[in-house]
Amino acid sequence: MTSLSVPSIERAAQSAQIAVLIPCYNEVVTVAAVVKDFQRTLPAARIYVYDNNSTDGTAAAAAAAGAHVRTEPLQGKGHVVRRMFSDIEADIYVLVDGDSTYEAAAAPNMIRTLIEGNLDLVNGVRHSTVHQAYRPGHRFGNWMLTALVALIFGRRTRDMLTGYRVFSRRFVKSFPSLTAGFEIETEIMVHALELRMLMTDFETEYRDRPEGSASKLSTLQDGAKILRLIGVLIKEERPLSFFGVIGLVLFLTAVVLFIPVYIEYLHTGLVRRFPTAVLATGLVLAAILSVACGLILSTVTLGRREMKRLTYLQQPGAGAKRYSPD
Repeated sequence: MTSLSVPSIERAAQSAQIAVLIPCYNEVVTVAAVVKDFQRTLPAARIYVYDNNSTDGTAAAAAAAGAHVRTEPLQGKGHVVRRMFSDIEADIYVLVDGDSTYEAAAAPNMIRTLIEGNLDLVNGVRHSTVHQAYRPGHRFGNWMLTALVALIFGRRTRDMLTGYRVFSRRFVKSFPSLTAGFEIETEIMVHALELRMLMTDFETEYRDRPEGSASKLSTLQDGAKILRLIGVLIKEERPLSFFGVIGLVLFLTAVVLFIPVYIEYLHTGLVRRFPTAVLATGLVLAAILSVACGLILSTVTLGRREMKRLTYLQQPGAGAKRYSPD
């Protein structure tokens, strides 16, 4: 891949239409500061705040700070991100939480990294020296879930659940968001991994929430939702592995049940445990059907992935020809 020269990168960053997307729910304490920080660091960007049924005046505070404010009535971050991605037209998208924990100053360098590498995704990997900013439960949960996704889909990031990302247009417009809540972060990462998108990590400072601001993330409840989503994504994106494991478990169970029946038959010539033999036979048939389902669905999954890839290729990348040197 040919990299752009420094002047070309600067021209690309200046000519690109940049949208800063800030999903918010009851962030009146912090949203104005977030909007103003991004106005200073990205003066040419359009700042969008999507209010998700806030009851504390978040929308008014964002509008007063100069953001373009819109609303999403369906509750949950996944619904908000889906609406943002479908509504907003831009070349480069900066997605950041409205809780003032991420540093806006990192955005220009994240955008340059995206353009220089013609990437589709730059993940803002959280780094914090403040113990309260990144609670141990959240830290462990992020590590565990990131490791689980890496084991199944491949390791491409150190912080799967970050709320600070920069996207190319072709990522945003090819992303079929389906989740409702905080699981959206996992869905974003698996989408990028399955389409073999170019991405990188960019370390950013992660600060503690300002006084009076409270996290909406529940470590156990949202962690359980993310685990459930990972299971669903394995079934959808790795059907042969998913149903193959089920088939293997059924087959091994059938073998364990049948061994005593077979030993007795060798000694007596009789099958006294006839129901057990029937059950073992049924489990073997179920195992065969499970593997067959996995084979069929893997073909369907390949077709779906090809369609998503074609949709992805229809959009210009961050390092498209119009940004290239003359």
